[in-house]
Amino acid sequence: MLRKIIKIDGDKCNGCGICADACHEGAIGIVDGKARLMREDYCDGLGDCLPACPTGAITFEEREAQAYNEAAVKAAKLKKSAEKLPCGCPGTVSKAIRREETQAENVKVHSRLSQWPVQIKLAPVSAPYFNGADLLVAADCTAYAYGSFHNDFIKNKITLIGCPKLDMVDYAEKLTQIIAVNNIKSVTVVRMEVPCCGGIENAVKRALQSGGKLIPWSVVTISTDSQIVK
Repeated sequence: MLRKIIKIDGDKCNGCGICADACHEGAIGIVDGKARLMREDYCDGLGDCLPACPTGAITFEEREAQAYNEAAVKAAKLKKSAEKLPCGCPGTVSKAIRREETQAENVKVHSRLSQWPVQIKLAPVSAPYFNGADLLVAADCTAYAYGSFHNDFIKNKITLIGCPKLDMVDYAEKLTQIIAVNNIKSVTVVRMEVPCCGGIENAVKRALQSGGKLIPWSVVTISTDSQIVK
């Protein structure tokens, strides 16, 4: 049938996941760091996700699409409520983490941070410390989740941090400028395993593509219980 349905611009999407949280029908999911319309018969065409998108990646279009299936949406909601969290986002699930105290915890760990500011939004594009730098772009939570973050990741790197879900900005433009005007030697991305963290990985990927330089880069993913998962 011909009806109004959402359209997601993958180039504009930063993978923050806010639209997926705003979609009460569960029509939107995050796949490979991008929002996707997972089931068109779950989209009611009312557009609760449109104002939630910080980058304007979601619009309406009129096209041939499956009819909205209210019964299927209700069944899916019931199934989720029975097996899922009290909240919609995996990154906000509450859990207690018990750790055994060791002698090493009594050893003072010195900061390895070598520059300021560290927030992506605040960092000056042409700061002298970017010249010849190995760049670390990290999600905010990683330094709290991973105990040896300073020694294993910040040491000998210039550090930039951010959260695409909470900042509600697209970091790709700022990172593109930093890469374009400075001699960056390498980029390491450290993110959490939660889906919304794909936004920071995707922003770096797009910045590297737009910066016009061949720069080696890698991605490290941290689990919520402090393990490196990839």
